[in-house]
Amino acid sequence: MEKMSPSKETMQQLRQPSKWLRIFYMVLFAIAYSIAEIILTIIIIIQVILNLLTGTINERLRQFSSELSLYVYDTLRFLTYNTEDKPFPLSDWKKVEKTSR
Repeated sequence: MEKMSPSKETMQQLRQPSKWLRIFYMVLFAIAYSIAEIILTIIIIIQVILNLLTGTINERLRQFSSELSLYVYDTLRFLTYNTEDKPFPLSDWKKVEKTSR
């Protein structure tokens, strides 16, 4: 039985530092995404409780969750190879203009 060895092209790809650096960033941003997901879940729970008890929502939390949602979107785009632009903190935090609901 013949042993399968990696081709020269595959070996060249594996030796590229840029590939390994991107994977390193992907691991870091996957962790950041998981943390952001937990924070968004907590905000959702707080907003639901506030709405049930007071009939209103916290505007600061709404604004922050809107910006955090953009961060999650940017992170997922990077993780799925849809962009090479790295999310915050390696780029600017995207602000959302205050809007009335």
